[in-house]
Amino acid sequence: MLKISVRKGKLYEAKNEAVILPLFEGREKLVLNAREIDKKTGGLISEIIASRDFEAKPFQVSVIYTRGLLPAKRVALVGLGNPEEFDLEKMRGAYAMVMQKLRAINVRQAATAIDFNDIHGSKDMLIRATLEGAVSGLYQYLPFRTVDRQNIKEVKELAVITQSGDYTLVKAEAQKARVIMEAVYFTRDIVSAPANEMTPSILARKARELARRRNITCKVLDKAQMKKIGMNALLGVAAGSCEAPKFIILEYKGKRKSEKPLVLVGKGLTFDTGGISIKPSEKMDEMKTDMAGGAAVMGAIMAAADLRLELNIVGLIPATENMPGGSALKPGDILKSHSGKTIEIINTDAEGRLILADALSFAVRYKPAAIIDVATLTGACVIALGDDVTGMLGTDNNLKREIAEAGQIAGELVWELPLWDMYSEQIKSDIADYKNTGGRAAGAITAAAFLEKFTGNYPWVHLDIAGPAFSTKDKPYIPKGASGIPLRLLVEFLSGRAGVKSK
Repeated sequence: MLKISVRKGKLYEAKNEAVILPLFEGREKLVLNAREIDKKTGGLISEIIASRDFEAKPFQVSVIYTRGLLPAKRVALVGLGNPEEFDLEKMRGAYAMVMQKLRAINVRQAATAIDFNDIHGSKDMLIRATLEGAVSGLYQYLPFRTVDRQNIKEVKELAVITQSGDYTLVKAEAQKARVIMEAVYFTRDIVSAPANEMTPSILARKARELARRRNITCKVLDKAQMKKIGMNALLGVAAGSCEAPKFIILEYKGKRKSEKPLVLVGKGLTFDTGGISIKPSEKMDEMKTDMAGGAAVMGAIMAAADLRLELNIVGLIPATENMPGGSALKPGDILKSHSGKTIEIINTDAEGRLILADALSFAVRYKPAAIIDVATLTGACVIALGDDVTGMLGTDNNLKREIAEAGQIAGELVWELPLWDMYSEQIKSDIADYKNTGGRAAGAITAAAFLEKFTGNYPWVHLDIAGPAFSTKDKPYIPKGASGIPLRLLVEFLSGRAGVKSK
């Protein structure tokens, strides 16, 4: 991962291979760092702007060679667009794009500075957005690349140059950004891994490794232990696979024991064929990502521990494959869940809600302050909201508001769908308590209505990340592949609950 350093000084004095200048569109005069560098280079920046070769449109990048006029060999200009339309997403995207350009031309070290007198907004969030964008945009998943591996390019370091008065703040926010992005990379790596290299057992091993961190403990229930406590919905999904299921319990203790924990539940389907109700073969390879919710929960606990947040968190990840073996769950079967409620199986490809049902009822034993589950749950949510937005449903308005605000700050947007009582009618079974699908109509909502039955009336929110968890195309600061969503949202939410909400 990109190294971030902070030092005092002037940007034009930086001896890095390139200095990065973010600029707004439509400005007649250069200011602050841009003006100083323009003066030192004999008007190179003014010239490229006057010629309209660079207009500072959002994410536009242009590289100028200084020919010895500065200690840095290059000046990389990046556009922030119209200043009236500027937001943190523009900052993240701009720095992702300029870092990708520098990587492409084999720059290994760069420096930048943030002109707080020109780029208005919360200083802490501007710093963090800059560094989140820079680091996020450089992500590559390459452990299995062997051919031409020596030709892989990487930017090694980004230095943030700052004035003495801002040094302490910039240093602190840079450290926070590093922690968050390490957790994002961790999450993306897990989601990107092929299913043969990220089985339930390997996922459990990754969770145990997190327990080496301060104040984290990990316990993993095996098949026999799950059977003993009645997790038959999870075991039903696992029945067709040769891979042993695991129920992962991570606990982070950042506050006194008597404080009620927040419980995060993450879907951990390490591969989903659909079971007997098998999926089409096209794009089935992407079903290696069906544990993205579980990965995000693990990453959030990792970040909370590294940030030393003062609160208690429990992470629950039911982990299994969904395979069409000879002992696999069948349509028409009935399972008695951990809660004691019975479930009629209509479609074995509606398996995520089955494993979450057992995890959610297990969460109730903690008498939690709130429960949040995260899952790549329904294609219906993608149809409703597209590939970029998380569907949110829940029972507690304050909790939903907190999560929506955290999503706005993090740039990981959520949109609330209704969860009215009438939707529960669609999941009533004639021969059991519930059935595991309510049909095509309102599919994302009826899936959440099913989950609600297992939450024990505690404040609860469900996040359906089926759309944004994995991208089939490059986005400004999210390269094609695993996004890590909603890791940064969860960290922002947890930070707010710990009393360190971003300003």
